[in-house]
Order: sequence, then C-alpha cells, then structure tokens
Amino acid sequence: MPPSRPAPGWSVGKWIAAILAVAVHLAFVVFLIFSVDWRNREPEPVSVDLYAPPKEAAPAPQPPKPEPEPPKPQPEPPKPPPEPPKPVPKAEPPQPTKADIALKEKQDQQRRKEQADRERKEKERIDAEKKKVEEKRLAEVRERQAREADALKAQAAREQTAAADAAKARANADYIRRIQAKIKGNVVVPPEIAGNPEAIFDVVQLPTGEIIDAQIRKSSGNRAYDDAVQRAIIKSSPLPRPDLPDMFQRSLSLRFRPLD
Repeated sequence: MPPSRPAPGWSVGKWIAAILAVAVHLAFVVFLIFSVDWRNREPEPVSVDLYAPPKEAAPAPQPPKPEPEPPKPQPEPPKPPPEPPKPVPKAEPPQPTKADIALKEKQDQQRRKEQADRERKEKERIDAEKKKVEEKRLAEVRERQAREADALKAQAAREQTAAADAAKARANADYIRRIQAKIKGNVVVPPEIAGNPEAIFDVVQLPTGEIIDAQIRKSSGNRAYDDAVQRAIIKSSPLPRPDLPDMFQRSLSLRFRPLD
C-alpha cells in the first residue's frame, strides 16, 4: 500500500493573507461609520460668510486594497506504482498410494464388468427380438402355405366332385337314354297324330329291371299316343340296367315325343 499522506493545512502565507483581508475590511467599516452621517435632520437656516475661508474638504475614501492571491497548491507527488502480485506457487497433487491405485483398478474392473454385462444383455434382447420377429414371419409363411394347400385341396376336391357328378350325370343320362330307346322301339305311333306332343310317365322298376307300374303324369293330348307309349313301357320289361349298381333308380320319370 502507498504511504499515508497527512491532511493538507493552511500555510503561514495563507494565514497572513487572511489577517490582512480582515483588517482592511474592519478599517473600511470604521471609516464609513465616522465619516458619513446617517441621520436625517431638518434643514436649519445657515448664514454664510462670504469672506470666510472654505472648510477643508473631507478626504476622499481610499479604495480597498486588493487581496493578495492565495498561493497555488503544490502538485501532489506521483503515486508509486502498485507492486505486481506475487505468483502463487502451484500445489503439487498428492501422489496416489498403493491402496488408492488398487481401489481405482478394482473400480475400473467393476465398471468394465458392468459395461460388459449391459452390452451382453442388450445383445441378448436384440437377438430375442430378431428371433421373435423371424418366428412370427415363419409362422405367417406356414399359415399362408397351409391356407393355400387347403384351398388347393378344396379346389381339387370340388373338381373331383364336379368331375364325378358330371360322369355320374353322363352315365345316368346314358342309362335313361338306353331305357327310352328300348321303349321307343316298342312304341307304335298312331298315324293321325299331329305335331310333336310330349307325354311324361312315372315308371317303377325292380333292381332286375322288371317293371312294376307305369302311370302317366302328363298327357300328350293324344289318347292314342299315350296308350301306345304305356303299352310299349310294359312290353319293354325288363328295362336295361345301369353300368354301376349305385346308379340304379327305382322310380323313373320318362319323357316321350313321337318325332324324337
């Protein structure tokens, strides 16, 4: 810190100038008091002697002496520059002990082990999710393949059924045609029939083809043609048997037209 400086005071010159100023002012005040009459008096008659010498004039007041200029203050001496801060010596870190080194190595090993465990668990989780997604995809593929296989099987079964039904229908139609052909061979068509009317008969037969009954369901409108067909049905007994036993029909509905 810079040295302390004493508070500035008045010098001897300043005190002399102040005393002189006060004395001048006091003298001026006394002069004013004794040289000037401040009272207001009534005018009195004055006789003037013309030959009397004039009174001495009062001395003119002297102007006050100017006050001496105060001495100029001495310039303050320059302040000494502050001292630069001293560098703080760096404290050297304490050297770790063997126990600290061993503890740090143990902590590092524990952290590495925990990190390895986290990475292993994360990998297992990712692998499990991938496996789950793959299993789901395979299950969807198997399910789709099973549906396609079932659809193919159903289509094949429908095609087989349709083919069997078609074959059965063809065989049944052929069986009915053979019966109708045999009966038509025995029909004697009346000469006076006009057009091509249709007659329908219900025929009941035995598995051997023997006819039990033949009844007309729909007349052709020509009694002679209806009777001729009925006689031909009875005459055609036994009727042709089907190629397969399961195609046998006990009751038959047969249609006949004279021009067919």
